[in-house]
Amino acid sequence: MRVVLTGLANILMVLALAPLCEGILRKITARVQSRQGPPIAQPYYDLLKLLGKEDLEAGESPLMQRLAAWLSLATVLTVALLVPLAGAPPLASAADAYFLIYLLTLCGVSTMLAGLAAGSTYSLVGMSREMMSLMTLEPLLALAIVIGIVQKGTLRLDVILQGAPYRAGVPVAGLVMFAVVLLAFQALIGRLPFDTAEAETELMEGPLMEYSGPKLALFKLTQMAKLVVYGAIAIGLFFPWGSGLPAPMHLVAFLVKLLVLVLAVTWMAATHARYRIDQAVRYYAGLLGTSGVALLLALYGY
Repeated sequence: MRVVLTGLANILMVLALAPLCEGILRKITARVQSRQGPPIAQPYYDLLKLLGKEDLEAGESPLMQRLAAWLSLATVLTVALLVPLAGAPPLASAADAYFLIYLLTLCGVSTMLAGLAAGSTYSLVGMSREMMSLMTLEPLLALAIVIGIVQKGTLRLDVILQGAPYRAGVPVAGLVMFAVVLLAFQALIGRLPFDTAEAETELMEGPLMEYSGPKLALFKLTQMAKLVVYGAIAIGLFFPWGSGLPAPMHLVAFLVKLLVLVLAVTWMAATHARYRIDQAVRYYAGLLGTSGVALLLALYGY
């Protein structure tokens, strides 16, 4: 029963925090750009409005087009059960690190399949960009977890996501991988200047162009939730300090660290223009090569 209640608390925390972080991001971005900006609660209103719309479907809609939105959100919420959100992850002992990597990949694949199932020209272009990003971005986070496996000598998530790069006596590989994840974090969550698959001014929502109503709300909520979930993974890998504090201090420590990540994401989004897809792929490739160096350092004990 305790595991069920903790898992439910993690899911509710992600669902509650995701629109709030999005609202803070929008508000601060507007202030940086000398605009008034929407209220912080605007993402909640947007999601409620989309969920209240009629769910229209063409009679010949592929099954994947109907299920992709649910698959995407379900994947992110499953990851929320495996990573530390202020406390010990409820299901970390029931899954290994490779399962987490599979889930993170599946989340990107579901968005890619959504664009493929829609069949629109813009959706297909957005899908191809999502595929290019997936092939170069997901290995970065996977290598960060693999370095944790090498340093901790275990596949257990509850051990790896407790500061793996800094508590195994191999600081060099951890520091290199920390720099890579920091530079890639903006792209991992699909925010400016790396939102090349969506690119409203170019592709008009990219792979999600043909979606509206409740399905679009699920995709939007998934994108918002990625900031919280990927942030929790980064915090668990590199900033675990405060996780052992008694309640509710461990929650306060987690929220403060998450807020710092949101502010960093906001600053990057507000001060950088969107990269072209070729620029973004070259950037990802450079980070991927650097992460390979970090893995070699870890394997040789540095």
